[in-house]
Amino acid sequence: MIFLKSIFLTMKRSSTSKSRNVQVTKGYNNNKEIDWELRPGGMLVQKRDSGDASSSGPVIKIKVSHGSYHHDVIVPAQATFGDLKRVLAQETSLEPKEQRLLFRGKEKEDEECLHMVGVKDMSKVLLLEDPASKEKKLEEMKRNQSILKAYEEVAKVRAEVDKLSEKAVSLETTVRGGTKVADKEFLVLTELLMVQLLKLDTIEAEGEAKVERKIEVRRVQSLVDKLDNLKMRNPNPFSKNNNAVSVTTKWESFDSGVGSLNAPTPIQSSTKITQDWELFD
Repeated sequence: MIFLKSIFLTMKRSSTSKSRNVQVTKGYNNNKEIDWELRPGGMLVQKRDSGDASSSGPVIKIKVSHGSYHHDVIVPAQATFGDLKRVLAQETSLEPKEQRLLFRGKEKEDEECLHMVGVKDMSKVLLLEDPASKEKKLEEMKRNQSILKAYEEVAKVRAEVDKLSEKAVSLETTVRGGTKVADKEFLVLTELLMVQLLKLDTIEAEGEAKVERKIEVRRVQSLVDKLDNLKMRNPNPFSKNNNAVSVTTKWESFDSGVGSLNAPTPIQSSTKITQDWELFD
């Protein structure tokens, strides 16, 4: 025999809110204490532990539709919609907060009990993904696609810079060996590097892709500086290591004496100077 003992407790929300009576019932079965609780609607049921959706008792199968997918979920008959969401999270990979459950055309709250709203064995429940969560996932997907695209574009530039870097190393080896390199070689290679730098500047990147782009930009700038230094160190055609142009002081002599190292012979003037004076009145 089960003996019931009722205890009435009064809970006050605040000084301005109304008080309410909540009935908590304790029973004894074979000298074992049993907790009971009064559910909305006046039904007295055995109290379950918080969050325990798998407590002993009758279970029901619920047919859940999610888009083109259908799931048969088994839960305790007295479970809540929150309990059902936690079970569905394992089936659909949707977190409980991302789920919206509709029964008979109405969305149900997590704390509502299945049996209290008429959910029975083989009842149908509609599962929808929360619009805000769905939009957030789409934005995240677009962001990931944008990052992936940026990675690919940076990788293409990196491949081109690798080739140009090999040419820069080749020029450095030539210059260090004392061989004259045409200035055009430095100019063309620098222009090609600047083209890659402009490509990097047009890439819209975020997160790690932005870091990769920044690294490549610094690499290109470093190669350009290196080429400028090599151009300055490029062997001078007037240096001792090359055929120097011989400059002499041998000048060609002209009749007028221009360009001659010897002074020209003075030319006698045709003007005759006399001391005869004429007296005027």
